[in-house]
Amino acid sequence: MRRLFPHPADHVTVSEAYGVQRPTTLGRPWVGLCMVSSLDGATVVEDNSRALSCDADRDVLLGLREFADMLLVGASTIRIEGYGRPKKPGQRVAVVSRTGNVNLDCELFTSGAGFLLLPENAPPVACDSVRAGIDRVDFAAALALIDTGFIQAEGGPLLNAALAEADVLDELNLTISPLICGGDGPRLTTAAAPMLHQMDLAHVLEEDGFLFTRYVRQH
Repeated sequence: MRRLFPHPADHVTVSEAYGVQRPTTLGRPWVGLCMVSSLDGATVVEDNSRALSCDADRDVLLGLREFADMLLVGASTIRIEGYGRPKKPGQRVAVVSRTGNVNLDCELFTSGAGFLLLPENAPPVACDSVRAGIDRVDFAAALALIDTGFIQAEGGPLLNAALAEADVLDELNLTISPLICGGDGPRLTTAAAPMLHQMDLAHVLEEDGFLFTRYVRQH
């Protein structure tokens, strides 16, 4: 990849671009969101993100997973994208669900890596869980209960919307795919309430027409 901003350079590695120091003084984990979207904002094509992606985008995703202490993902996304045991030893995956109706027999949970993030009034579950909020997860309260450094969120759009509404998104790593998809599929923060949260542009990289942007929240 080449860096367009800041300090243009012809060759930049994922480690150089994304292996940056992240603050540890928030009273909760630093939360980054990694997503890919089309030029017109679509985040999925035929129910998943693969058609929007490329090798460099997958390298960014895998690189960020290496830097992250924990992953955060919606229950429908682990099913659609086929999440299994993380490759990084000891890394855990927080799976968000309102009801706890998740297949606990999949590798993610049988390996012990997966646990559920649930509302306090969700039914009992046969796995580790963190509970906060009534009827829906209170992310500000839930994150305060999780003792880790950098959490990478990976969607889907409803989870993204909930994190944005809770104002806990500290970093957005957004790959812009050079495709126009049309349709009425989900966008980055589907069903989010109106908001204005300022983020600063940290870098722009490019490869084969894909743009790799990183934005950091103003604290």
